[in-house]
Amino acid sequence: MDSPSDDVVAYVYDFIRGPHGTVRADQPGGAVTLPYLPLSSGPETLTVRAVDRAGRSSGQSTYDFNVKSGRAPVAHWELGDAAGSTSAAAESGTDARAGSGVTFGGDAPAGTGLTATAHLDGGHQAFLTPGAPATDTTKTFAFGAWARPGRTDRDMAVLGQDTDGSAGVALALRSRETGPVWSFTVGGQEVSGGVPETGEWAHVLGLYDAETGHAQLYVNGRETGTRVKAAPAPASGAFRIGQAHGVRPWKGDIGDVRAYDRVVVPDEAGRLGYRKPTPLGHWSLETASDGTASPEQDGGQPLTLGGGAVIHRGPDGSCLPELDPDCPVVPSALQGEGDLQLDGRTAYAATRQPVVDTADSFTVAAVVRLADSEPDRPMTVLSQAGEHTDAFKVRYQPSLHAWQLVMPVKDETGAAETVVSQLAMADGGEGQGHRLAVVYDDATDTIRLYLDGMAGEAETAGFANGWHSGGPLQVGRGLTADGWGEYLHGDVDEVQAFSGALRDGDIIGLGMGTDPCLCS
Repeated sequence: MDSPSDDVVAYVYDFIRGPHGTVRADQPGGAVTLPYLPLSSGPETLTVRAVDRAGRSSGQSTYDFNVKSGRAPVAHWELGDAAGSTSAAAESGTDARAGSGVTFGGDAPAGTGLTATAHLDGGHQAFLTPGAPATDTTKTFAFGAWARPGRTDRDMAVLGQDTDGSAGVALALRSRETGPVWSFTVGGQEVSGGVPETGEWAHVLGLYDAETGHAQLYVNGRETGTRVKAAPAPASGAFRIGQAHGVRPWKGDIGDVRAYDRVVVPDEAGRLGYRKPTPLGHWSLETASDGTASPEQDGGQPLTLGGGAVIHRGPDGSCLPELDPDCPVVPSALQGEGDLQLDGRTAYAATRQPVVDTADSFTVAAVVRLADSEPDRPMTVLSQAGEHTDAFKVRYQPSLHAWQLVMPVKDETGAAETVVSQLAMADGGEGQGHRLAVVYDDATDTIRLYLDGMAGEAETAGFANGWHSGGPLQVGRGLTADGWGEYLHGDVDEVQAFSGALRDGDIIGLGMGTDPCLCS
């Protein structure tokens, strides 16, 4: 930024998509250079005003420009090579020779688009290498991969790059007295965070920004730990997958290794660590075959109606009560042409088999309207049970005037429960009800309850270890100490279930009669 005036001492700037502020010149009339990191591609606008010593501002100058997408990785190995291969084909860069402790054709993390990964046995030959450095570690760089540890009780390297006269660069799992963590080490400085779990996939990415001098760590697309100042030395040895200087070799699986010579911005890190959820069921509850089973829209297992549950059909449009006194008044369904009506005593609907794997990330949603304005007891709208208790249940708790997500920490009667709530008055049979959604994110060990598409920090809680439930999905009831109970009195519609944790933008559209985009 510069001005022909010798009296200018500062510039007020504003990038439309951020940042903005004021920067001072070293001397009156001096030019200013401002470092700028675009966080997304596309059109951008910069506006600048010059300020003189008296505080007077110039007119506004505008500069329009376009930001290109970030460069492709300088090195990239998917590690989806055929079983028996002795090297990994490079998507970019040089093929990576595999040591004898590497076998190809392993499982891939679901929802990533990967078809296979490499398994490393933890021995001295458990590595892959292109035989040269992947990038210049004295400049900005990033290394990332999907990793699934076979154990977490020892330090193990995911990726490593030796450098001159230092410990080099290592993306690793570190075993601590307080538990294992993911770690990124640059020039002897470490940033760590996240919780590795044996047998569980995680996307880990370490970034060094030479402009700021900071090293930072992303786990499953989210920045974790505290950034540290670092000063890496030049790369000297070969880049290695599964090994790093001073760290034991990797035992487990690795896939989709990438090395960049630029900043990986937060949204991009989020996409790299994103696992696209898979729809497991969508029950619109419009009809019921023979009055006993409401179909899943893609031919999956139906919801079987029991205990007097019925499908209510809204007006068919054959007549209009306001014009024809003989036309019966038929209430509209919550969504579409029908919904499920439950009497609060014995009525419910259920699948034959479990729908979601409650030991892994899942999302379940429904639209519900309570028939009573002052319910006299808790009522459950969704649940899936284990042997002794529900793995999760969504219920209305009238004493708190709130919907609750309840998740016991183990499959035991009387087990401790983690509960998150959303305040809402009971419907009293009126209105369009509420759109409820529950998300268990195994990658971040959190649960969240959404009400009408919204949830915040208060509706989020930590939940470290989901457990597998073998019971079917229940609509309108849950397990109690005396068996089935907490029967719902009201209407339910648009029941949907997914493997994986839906994001906020996908949750908003649930209960509207359509499936979310689930875009990457």
